[in-house]
Amino acid sequence: MKFTQDDQSQGYVIHAYENGRVNISGMDYHDSLILLPRQIIEHWRPDSFDTLIREDFLEIAALQPELLLLGTGATHLFPHPSLLQPLANSGIGVESMTTAAACRTYNILMSEGRRVAAALLITH
Repeated sequence: MKFTQDDQSQGYVIHAYENGRVNISGMDYHDSLILLPRQIIEHWRPDSFDTLIREDFLEIAALQPELLLLGTGATHLFPHPSLLQPLANSGIGVESMTTAAACRTYNILMSEGRRVAAALLITH
């Protein structure tokens, strides 16, 4: 699935996503990552939805986005509320969706100037 956006002045843009790969501003990434408009955190620890732990969300809470888009892979899954507690304690909203949907939604919110983070599980 390809995405396009001409104006990259507001930050990193997702250009394409397919199972096992995401292209961000012209670079391919093959491992799970956290994406913010001005920062990419590569090699995010979880490699699948089943390996998510509370500490993964503590790391995201420290980044202080206003909203987290959690891309759960090819299937839309919901993490247990106890995992998301660090985000709730920090007043950070969370939307869980497939990774493809998270990529599309990230581009829209980022282009609107929102402080959005996308935690993308890149499954193989």
